[in-house]
Amino acid sequence: MKKLLVSTLALLITVASLYFIFRETFDRFNPLIEEEFVYVEVHDEPTDDNGRFKYDLKGVNQDNKTKRVIFSTSARLEPGTFIRVLAKGTYSKEYKSINEDEMP
Repeated sequence: MKKLLVSTLALLITVASLYFIFRETFDRFNPLIEEEFVYVEVHDEPTDDNGRFKYDLKGVNQDNKTKRVIFSTSARLEPGTFIRVLAKGTYSKEYKSINEDEMP
């Protein structure tokens, strides 16, 4: 009985760890997560991502709920730029620069 409990607990910890490590990949193919637009303003400096610029920003969706998005670009975005990101969980599919009046 004790071995079964320890084995089950170890399996749960392993599955949870794999989910957090590969979260973006799971979200990308999970049919239960819907795509939504998240509106962000670039204010932080990007981090280097193998020659690309990686942004980790907080924005709002259509319902004004705060969402975190992570996306990378091939060009550095100017601070104050408004971006609309098509996100599915932590996976960001595409982004587009928009005007301030298009923000929700």
